[in-house]
Formats: sequence, C-alpha cells, structure tokens
Amino acid sequence: MIKAILKAIPTETLKTTALVAALAATTPALAAQTLQLAHNAAEGNPKWEASVRFAKLVEEGTHGEIHVDVGGNAQYGDDMEALTLMRMGSLAFSANSQGPVASIVPQFSVLGLPFLFDSLPTAWKVMDGEVGDELKRLAQEQGLVLLAMWDNGIRHVSNNVRPIEKPADLKGLKIRTPPDEMTVDIFDALGATPTPMNFSELYIALQQGVVDGQENPLMNIYSSKLYEVQKYISLTGHKYESTPLLMSKIVWDGLSPEQQKVIQNAAIEAGKYNRQASLAADKELRAKMEQAGVAFNEVDQAPFIEATRGVYDAWRQKYPKMVDMVVEAAKNASQ
Repeated sequence: MIKAILKAIPTETLKTTALVAALAATTPALAAQTLQLAHNAAEGNPKWEASVRFAKLVEEGTHGEIHVDVGGNAQYGDDMEALTLMRMGSLAFSANSQGPVASIVPQFSVLGLPFLFDSLPTAWKVMDGEVGDELKRLAQEQGLVLLAMWDNGIRHVSNNVRPIEKPADLKGLKIRTPPDEMTVDIFDALGATPTPMNFSELYIALQQGVVDGQENPLMNIYSSKLYEVQKYISLTGHKYESTPLLMSKIVWDGLSPEQQKVIQNAAIEAGKYNRQASLAADKELRAKMEQAGVAFNEVDQAPFIEATRGVYDAWRQKYPKMVDMVVEAAKNASQ
C-alpha cells in the first residue's frame, strides 16, 4: 500500500522530508496488532502484575507486532464473560479463575479438592506435570489454549461474626464462594451456607452484610481491601486455586508459529513471577492486616479434613480418572 502511494506522488514532492517521515511513521502502526487480556484482580495483586509483565514480554518478543492491552478489575468483563468472548474469538486472553473455567472444563475443579496440597510448591509441581497436560488437552477441546497455570493461592476464611476454630463455627454463616461447584461442596460439608457471587461484587456485599464472610488467599483479601470490611481471618487453608492463563484458540490459530512461541514463553516467564509473588504474599501480608485491626487465628485442620472427606467420594464418582491422577500426583510431589 505504501509503495503504491509513493509511485503516485511526483519525485519532487517525495523529496519533502516531512512527507516521507509521515509515510514511514504509518508503516509500523499498520502492522501492529492489539490483543486484549481480561482479569478481575486489583492493582498490586500478583495476577495484575504478572499480566502486565506478560504484555511487556509479548510486545518485546514480537518487536511490536503484538500489543497486549491489559484490562484489570473486570474492565473487559468478569471471568465468565471473558470465557465466552474467548471462545467466540472476540477476546484474546484471560488470566481467569479456576471456578469459572471449571464451568466449561469441569476437571479444573479437582485441583481444589479440600486440603489436597500441603504447600504452594507442591501444587505447582502437580500442575506442571501430566495433570497440566491433561487440562490443556481438555481446554483445547472447548476452544481455549491453556498457556500456563499461574497461581491463586491457598485459601482462608474471613468473616464478621466470630473466629473460625472448628467446623461448627461455620454453621449458619453465609460465606461467599466463587461460582465453583467444588467450593460450594466444601462449605456445604462444613455446615456453612455457601453463596456463589462474582468477585467484583464481593466488597459491597461484605460491607452491606449481604454475606457474613468469604474465602480467598491473603493476596486477594489484601489487594482488594476486603480486610477493611472483615473482622476475622481464620487460616483454614481449606483449598488451593490456580489462575489458568487462557487464550482464544481462534486468535491463537491466526498467529504465526513465531508469534505463538513468543506468547507461550511469555506466559511461562510471567507465571514464574506470579508464583513467587503469591508465595511472598502469604509471608508478608498477615502483619499488614493485623496492623489494620483484623484478628487472625490459626486452625487445627484435622476436624476440617474429617468433615470434608465426603467431598472426595462425590468427586471421584464424577471424574475418577482426574481425581486419582491429581491425588497421586499431590502425594508424590509432597515427598
């Protein structure tokens, strides 16, 4: 197109420096492609920071051919909307949440079996092995490319009524959960009243008393300022959740092999940052929230583990292959 324009312009005119510079400046803009990345986290959250890092790595690796526009705080839609848009090819990326992804690929829920992982590094080993490979295959069947398994932490309970020291303390409490069947099953088993709700609605729901409490890793509680509207945080460690970084298969298939490689490598590199930031958050954020007046308490997990044994039985009936694979992998990874 630029060559055609140049041929149509007289030679003397082409000598005008300003015009030549203006035409040259349009060339990279015509070649650039902007792809959007959606997520629901607040600024300062490891998901937010990793998404920004991913965008930078993609732009650098493609020499400006691809610009990734990151929209946090559900700017480009909540998790479920993002999944729908990606499957349609209208959205390129989403640093999504385990629960919503499980509504499309139910086997993702199995990573959230109660008290499955004894530490974050154990969970990472499992996701980086055959379990992650199987989830990638299942996601692709649904029009999604699983680029990497980022981290969303080991989760704890907060509420405004009382410290949670034993399962009976949860009885009658309305606890917000993600729209995730596994989390609902866990809190049903513990005697609470699970109330599924989008994360973007949570702060107001806690502030207005629509729910008594919620469950999240400390990094989410802190970055979204949920501690401002919660009196107690009980370190239950009842489940783990991942952050699947997903891409629309429609968009993926439209890229060159070189661009695909850059995106894949950027996802893994940003994921390393995300995981380490998540690990650091668990060590650093308790003191900050205690200074803000939140009361923390440790929990004897034994009675909670006993109360949720039935969750394993129920999910093994639904997805025996995945449950056995994940449980065995977790056992091996913790040794």
